[in-house]
Amino acid sequence: MRRRPLFGLTRLRLYGLIMVVMLSMTGYVSSTGYLTVDLSAFWQRVGQHGGQAGSEARIAMEEGIEQQDSMTEPEKLAWVNRYFETWVTYQTDDVVWGQTDYWASPAELLGRGQGDCEDYAIAKYLFLLEMGIPPSRLRLIYVKAKIGGRRSTITQAHMVLGYYATANAEPLILDSLIGDVLPARQRTDLSPVFSFNSDGIWSGGAKKSVGSPTARLSRWRNVLQKLSAEGIQLKQS
Repeated sequence: MRRRPLFGLTRLRLYGLIMVVMLSMTGYVSSTGYLTVDLSAFWQRVGQHGGQAGSEARIAMEEGIEQQDSMTEPEKLAWVNRYFETWVTYQTDDVVWGQTDYWASPAELLGRGQGDCEDYAIAKYLFLLEMGIPPSRLRLIYVKAKIGGRRSTITQAHMVLGYYATANAEPLILDSLIGDVLPARQRTDLSPVFSFNSDGIWSGGAKKSVGSPTARLSRWRNVLQKLSAEGIQLKQS
């Protein structure tokens, strides 16, 4: 499968290969106030899950993490969105996992190199936390997505990731089916049902959380339980 270049990454650079070796030897940990990632443990787990995203994907991730301090938040959104669009191919759960609804962890997603809307949204959410964006600015949003054209009345369940620059801002939408990060007003095909992040769960456009996402969403709870084995530690905000 032909990969699109990621921010000019067109070949394995010597310093990137050296970085991989050094990180493997030292167990390098990338840390923010919201998430820590042991990259050596993470990529070992990717390999155990199939290793479809290999050394070039690893170098690209490490380069992005190294450069994150010089990025604005919109640049971080664009980078993380492009990363997972580059290294993962959209595929349904029944094909990838033999199940009707399976929420994969980031290492499972990159290990298989395939995933559906929830898998993309979860991975992007977690790695944006790693890049320093607080959970209060991010929500995983369940929507009804209109299919079949503007006049169609047919919808299907879908998940996207929303970024809110401020509490009352119009969100920017990161979607596994559309490569561009777009403001919500341009996504007239999406109707929000509920949203959640690490701290809460919201119905529709409600301002107050209606409960704990880990208590109400068993699949989200299952994802969180898998993270420690992947070298990912989600911190309480």
